Amino acid sequence: MTGGSGTRLVLASGSRVRADMLRAAGLDITVDPADVDEPKIEADCRRDGMATPDVALALAAAKAALVASRHPGALVIGADQMLDVDGASLRKPEDLAAAARTLERLAGRDHTLVSAVVLAQDGDVIWRHHAVARLTMRSLDAAAIADYLARAGDGVLTSVGAYQLEGLGAQLFERIEGDYYTILGLPLLALLGELRRRGAAPAGLLG
Repeated sequence: MTGGSGTRLVLASGSRVRADMLRAAGLDITVDPADVDEPKIEADCRRDGMATPDVALALAAAKAALVASRHPGALVIGADQMLDVDGASLRKPEDLAAAARTLERLAGRDHTLVSAVVLAQDGDVIWRHHAVARLTMRSLDAAAIADYLARAGDGVLTSVGAYQLEGLGAQLFERIEGDYYTILGLPLLALLGELRRRGAAPAGLLG
């Protein structure tokens, strides 16, 4: 599958939301999720004193480079999202009980979402970018959290904060500062700009 100039575009992520965003923006992509050891990569990055944005970029780069080695010549999009609350990073909950604990921790507080995206080709990372959004979740008691999870279901397990802002999760927030696409997990506008610069956007949208 190709971009505007015959360049094949591959998304190194199994995220349906990311794939839907890219396709809605007119990109013709192949999806080939990367299987990397995210906890180990993050632990190594933290051991080296890296801040959350740099960790997210390192994870995105690892995914993109791995998948690029399987698709010679293609532009591979790698992405990662991390949630930072009071200096601690949270990742996707493993089950609904963990999701409830995540929401208990975030309720009534501010947190940031860091979304990173990179492009790799033939195993080398050739471009990287990250964006940050700040969110304030309203106060929630145990009953409200239980009701939300019962309504939202297992879909919350695909989100680092146990919420999906494009759906019922919007009810959880008082204030949001930042780009909507960043919150969904991909700094889309910056990525599209870079793809246009490289002539890899759909024909007619290269201006």
